[in-house]
Amino acid sequence: MRATNRVVNPQRLVHIPFCKTECGTDFYINTGDCREIAGVLTENRRFETDFFEFFFFRKGRGYLLLETRKLELHDNMVLLLSPHQQQEWVVDESQLEYRFLIFREDFTRTFIADKFFMYRLLYCYQTDTPPCFLTDDARLDEYEGILAKIQRELLRPDNDSYHIIVSLLYYLLMLLNREYASRYALPVDLSKNNYAFRFKDMLEQHIYEKQRVIEYADLLQISRVTLNHAVKAQFGVSANHLLKQRLLAALKNEFLFSNRSITELADLFHFSDASHLMRFFKQQTGKTFTQYYQDYRAGNYE
Repeated sequence: MRATNRVVNPQRLVHIPFCKTECGTDFYINTGDCREIAGVLTENRRFETDFFEFFFFRKGRGYLLLETRKLELHDNMVLLLSPHQQQEWVVDESQLEYRFLIFREDFTRTFIADKFFMYRLLYCYQTDTPPCFLTDDARLDEYEGILAKIQRELLRPDNDSYHIIVSLLYYLLMLLNREYASRYALPVDLSKNNYAFRFKDMLEQHIYEKQRVIEYADLLQISRVTLNHAVKAQFGVSANHLLKQRLLAALKNEFLFSNRSITELADLFHFSDASHLMRFFKQQTGKTFTQYYQDYRAGNYE
């Protein structure tokens, strides 16, 4: 593909914010089963939300296109989606059976003072391992039992309901983190500092303009070596690997779903020129932009 070529966005991306009124709750959280939101997953072909979406499938059929990933749905599957991820559900909703949990991150802020709490969860804002795992009936029963307790508080709120709901949510999030870590053999050691989580937070804020680890180390006012050790200890990969994977994810989304040319993408991501961007993309994917686009259009997803 020449640097001046454009990829035309084939469908409009719909942005869906959390609405307490539509959800029928007093808080930025809701839970229920698939019958209560029938048709929601396929109402818009491609969309993104500003809240976390967790699905606990008893029965899963079809697949989800999550940004550039294809996630097959299975029975006894837990799916954990972070905000602002492009979704396209290729499913027959009548063939699905699941419970859902949705919540905005700021729902927990009053009760959980740690601003990096969600980044500490290994399944949130993840690029290396899929945001899902298969579980057994006993664990699924346990997760659904917690969701049922949250729902009871939402349906009949009392003065202490907020605190009960947040404590139940916290417990559920930690249980999910423990099982996710076990399924993918990820480190779950308690961190001695916040450098690794602050780094992930900064990647979300600055990935379009900062593509070198030393730039983030400077923002954190630590050495590159210290930052790399913290990231390696917490996530099991190097800081450079984490940065490149986050950059690649952002780049793929802009390439596939915007009308920018390769030259404009290079400017957007602060590459020195388009050829530098094309070399980076080929090194990371093994494909040119043209090959990657053709594969995606042919249904050859990651």
